[in-house]
Parts: sequence; structure tokens; C-alpha cells
Amino acid sequence: MGFFLSALYFVTYYLTPTTLFGSFAEARVELILAAIVMIVSLPGLARSFVVRSPQLLALIGLAFAVLLSVLVGVHWAGGAVSGTLGFIPNAFAYMLVGLHCNSRKRLKVLVVLLVGVCIFVIARGYWELQRGGAQLEALQAGRIASSYLMAQRSDAGEWFYRLRGQGQINDPNDFGQLIVCTIPLVFIFWRPRNALLNLLGVVLPVAALLFGVYLTHSRGALLALLAIAIFAARRRIGTIPALLLAGGLFVAASALHFTGGREISATSGSDRTGLWGAGLQMLKSHPLFGVGYGNFADSAGLTAHNSIVVCAAELGLFGLFFWSLFLFPTVRDILTVASSAKVSEGELPETGHTPLAARVRGPEILDKAEINRLGRLVALSLTGFLVAGLFLSRAYVLTLFLLGGVAEAVFEMALQRGMVAPRLKLVRIMAYAGILTVSLVLMMYVMVRVLNVMR
Repeated sequence: MGFFLSALYFVTYYLTPTTLFGSFAEARVELILAAIVMIVSLPGLARSFVVRSPQLLALIGLAFAVLLSVLVGVHWAGGAVSGTLGFIPNAFAYMLVGLHCNSRKRLKVLVVLLVGVCIFVIARGYWELQRGGAQLEALQAGRIASSYLMAQRSDAGEWFYRLRGQGQINDPNDFGQLIVCTIPLVFIFWRPRNALLNLLGVVLPVAALLFGVYLTHSRGALLALLAIAIFAARRRIGTIPALLLAGGLFVAASALHFTGGREISATSGSDRTGLWGAGLQMLKSHPLFGVGYGNFADSAGLTAHNSIVVCAAELGLFGLFFWSLFLFPTVRDILTVASSAKVSEGELPETGHTPLAARVRGPEILDKAEINRLGRLVALSLTGFLVAGLFLSRAYVLTLFLLGGVAEAVFEMALQRGMVAPRLKLVRIMAYAGILTVSLVLMMYVMVRVLNVMR
């Protein structure tokens, strides 16, 4: 029951209540669903690894950071409560995945749902694009508010159309980021020497998702795809050949007008670099709690187009520390599972003298190779999110916390089988998170200075 409701919760988040429930969405179905999921999930929380993970502490800290950023930075109690209530449903995804998507079979179902969401949006947007005519003219004039396309002008002043979703993924860059994160996860269905299954279950869905990324014309999504290609290929062909492959893919993407006629260069991103600098100035003037959750655009005129900068500017060092506290153990744990050197053969569940009923309810039999493969796929997915996040202000979206839950669920599978060392002590993780917090600010400062010199 909890797993089914969690899946429905994720689909509702991405496709919007109106798309799924029509006129019933006016009854705030999403809030009712969230309340039911929470009630159903509470009994299993005490037994889950979720309550022992540092990520839960990070999410609680982030919720307080959101509250304090508005309360202290803006002096608005109502806005503080509203912002916190807006943040919690996104963070809730980590708990739901950890509680209910804690097996390979359930992770596969989750991947199918993500692929289904993406293909639904791709199909709707492509259908609108093929209709053309008055529909596209209305988009250009801004007369259509609810559409799966967004009209935009290229650097040459020509109109082109970008695929987007609805609700929380109503920006082409957001939707492109979601697709990029989903593509590596599709390979969970890959099976050696099974050409038909691989064609139907992997090749065709990935081709459809790549077509969707192309329709978004997202430069951030393209760079994230290239990063995934580099990290995926370097293990098999080496770093230099992987970089050359990525360079070839970039040239091919440019020839196909992947970005809709917009350049990718330091000069073309000068406005974005200026916003990064403005965000660092906000952090300098409001170092502890920031300028307030969701207030970056109000202070700078536009959003930061960088997840690190927007988190630091809006929530201050206090919020960025808890964001780092979520990110560091997530990345550390999934890289551990992805490393062949850090994963042992472990202990397989007893099957020989165990009653049939107990064997059915017992843990899945996963060997080292399969655990490593799951770790690498999730690591690639997280890489796609973080690289795209360098060009998007998406520090607190559900996708990040969902991927964090998937990463920890895979780590827990390995830990239960004795394949990996236990998680780091909380004190060490907090120390590393503090170092990461400072490092992220310094990294963005150096990037801004270097890009300003290159302009």
C-alpha cells in the first residue's frame, strides 16, 4: 500500500493533480494524498535506515533554514511558514523512497514510472508541435498559458519551440534535467545476451528520452548528457578517449541545432555569470540565513541559474551547510557502492534449509556485480542532476531528494548483505559537510572570476 501510494505521489508531483484528476484537483487531492502516504509510512519509519541516515537530519535542518531565512531575512512570519510547507513535500521524497523503494524490483517500478512521465510529456509536446499553425502563433504571442511547448527566440532572432512539462517541470531546463537523470536508470533493465529485451526495455526508451532532451533545447541538459557520457565511457575506454567521444558528440549536437540556435560559450553566458556574482554578493551581505527562501529573483530580477548560488544566497551558510550535509553522504555512499574495490562478495541469503515462505519474503539475491552496476547507474544519474544543476536554480526540487533516496536504498542493499563498510559516523560527516560548504562557495567565486576574465 505504501509503495503504491508513494508511486502515485511521485506521478502526481510531476504530471500535476489537474492532469491526473481533472476537476477533482480543486479539492487539493495532492495534499490529501500526501497526508495518507505519511500516515501509512509512519509505522515502518522506526525500522527503516531512513531514521539513522544523516540525510534525514539534513532535511530537518534545511526545513529550519527555509523557515529562518524568511523569518530573519524578510521578517515575514507568514511567508516563513508558507515557504517551509512548500519545501517539505519535496524533501518527503527521500523518506518515501527509503521506506518503500528498498528493493531492486521496486526500484525498477520507480524507473518505469519516471520513464512513463517523461514519455507522456514528450508525446504531448510533440503532438502540439506537429499541429503547428495557429497553436504556435498563439504561443509566440503569449496567449496560451498551459502548453507543453514554450516559444523562444534564438540568437539570430528566429522563433523556436522548447518542450516542457507542467507544474514543477514547466521549464524546459527542468524537464531536460529530469530526462537526463532518468536515462542512466533505464539501463537497470539491461541484460547481457538478451537482444530483444534490451531493444524493447532499454534502447527504444532511451532513444525516446534522448529525442525529448533534444526537444527541450536545453544547454544545461546537453552538458549533463556529455558529462554522463564521459563518466560512463571512461571506465571502458579510458579518460582521454572518453573526452574525445564527448567532444565528437558535442560537435554532432551542434550540427543538429540541439540548443535551438543558441551558443554555448563564456560570452553567451555573461548574464548568467553576472547573476552568480550577484548571488555571492547576497551571501556576503546576508551570510548566516540569506535573503530568504525563493527571494533570489526578487533581489536580482532573475533567478541565479545555479543551484549552489541560489541555495547559498537564499538560505545563507546555515542552509548551504545542511544542503551539503544531504549531498556529501549521498555522493559518498553511492560512489562506495559503485566501486568494485570497496564492495566485497558479502553473504548471500540462506536458501538451502529455509522454509519456502521465509525464502519468498527474504531479501533478493544480489551479487557483487549487480550491486556495483546499480551503484554506477545511480551515480551517473546523480552526476547528470548535479551537472545540470550548475546551470539551473533547482537546489530543493523533489528529483534531488528522490535520487538521494535511491542512492541510500542501494547502499542499504549492499550493507544488509555485508558487502560494504557501515556509514560514516555523523560527527565525521558533519565535518566533511562543513568543508564541502566552504569549498562550494570558493568554487563558485573562482568560476565567476575566471568567466569574467574570459568574457
